[in-house]
Amino acid sequence: MANEAVAKKKNIHRSREDVIFDTVIFIILTIILVIVAYPLWWVIISSFSNPKAVNAGQVVWLPVGFTFNGYSEVFEDSQIVRSFINSVIITVMGVLVNLGVTLPTAYALSRDKFSGKKLITWFYVITMFFGGGLIPTYLVVQSCGLINTWWSLILPGSISVYNMTVARTFFKTNIPEELYEAASIDGCTQGRFFFQIALPLSGAITAILVLYYGIGHWNSYFSALIYITDRNKWPLQLVLRSILITNETALQQTATTPEARAAMNEKKELIELMKYSLIIISSLPTLILYPFIQKHFVKGVMVGSVKG
Repeated sequence: MANEAVAKKKNIHRSREDVIFDTVIFIILTIILVIVAYPLWWVIISSFSNPKAVNAGQVVWLPVGFTFNGYSEVFEDSQIVRSFINSVIITVMGVLVNLGVTLPTAYALSRDKFSGKKLITWFYVITMFFGGGLIPTYLVVQSCGLINTWWSLILPGSISVYNMTVARTFFKTNIPEELYEAASIDGCTQGRFFFQIALPLSGAITAILVLYYGIGHWNSYFSALIYITDRNKWPLQLVLRSILITNETALQQTATTPEARAAMNEKKELIELMKYSLIIISSLPTLILYPFIQKHFVKGVMVGSVKG
């Protein structure tokens, strides 16, 4: 029977309209893919190209005058490697704290028998529209003794109400109360049910939260700019920002002699090349992480945000 079904499927005749429709959709999606992917591809090939070729507009599809000068100049700064490690540590610690706060909160608020959940939910939702502001937040962080520590970058944003709401909807639609009632007959408590049953069934939403929180921690620099004074504790984004500002200042300098002008022009070209290298360096971890989470992305977002 299975072979007959496969044979019938192979013998299905596709009409001319179907072929035209599929061809048009394929062309449109290909154009969209090129529009979306080409800027990133251009930055990648520009980071490996001769700066003169980049400035002359000769770099289109492949690197011109292949070189690693941009990357070598970036990594000559001793802070780059240290800040990269700092960002990895901050991101890992931050994501663990975020998951440790968001998932239990979302699970508790998704249970029908949890009294007072509506009031607590509104307490969280209000924070999405009203905040204390920069100065009160700084004073709170200072009074807690978190200034110039990595915890000042992690604890104030330990939960995102939007992410918690998505996770709550996921738990509500995918972890029914009947499942807990069946487990409670065998003496399973809420805590044990959450860790041994609910979490293993929530891989999709957990992967999405890791992606959202991880990207947020990795790309954040403003909090570090406010709270971190020790340059040895700076994350990568803050160091890259410092390098770019320093280079922009160098671009504004003028030279009087021909030799100095030539050296200045060469330096300006190298600075432009370094910008592309910095973009690739700061984006690389995200580009590596996304393919591993992509298979959970659609399921986690659609189930957690559309239903309920």
